[in-house]
Amino acid sequence: MRRDVTRKRAEAHRRCAACPLFTDCLYRAVVEVNVSGFVACTTESDRNDLRRRLAISVADTEIASFGAARLGNGPVDHESVLAARQAHPGDTCQQLAERLGCSTSTIKRHLRRARQGLIDAASAEVTILPSLDEVLDVFSEMESGRRLMQVG
Repeated sequence: MRRDVTRKRAEAHRRCAACPLFTDCLYRAVVEVNVSGFVACTTESDRNDLRRRLAISVADTEIASFGAARLGNGPVDHESVLAARQAHPGDTCQQLAERLGCSTSTIKRHLRRARQGLIDAASAEVTILPSLDEVLDVFSEMESGRRLMQVG
């Protein structure tokens, strides 16, 4: 069983390392989006370790908020409104309200809150993201990076 897992992981490394999008994929998975599973020759644990070493954090993304249908008449959360606005930028507030099963005033309230948050965020301290070279340097120090060097 363990041998089978090791073999499958080695095959995943070979395929992943051969992809022309490897470096872009690694950067995005470490710096921009908190994804699940095996991505860019890394596990979730590897990416968390990379982030710790790079002194960065990535907010979790609620996959369910991207287009998932709402059931019932419960409250609409802020992230769902923002995800709907991002997915349907041309929709009016009324159309977004119909999509989410809430009132137009709820949509407007959440969008106002988001605008205010952007204003507040603009005055907050700016986070400097690591460069691709910095991510690759830290990656090369890890077991996954060393394994990639053996494969390539």
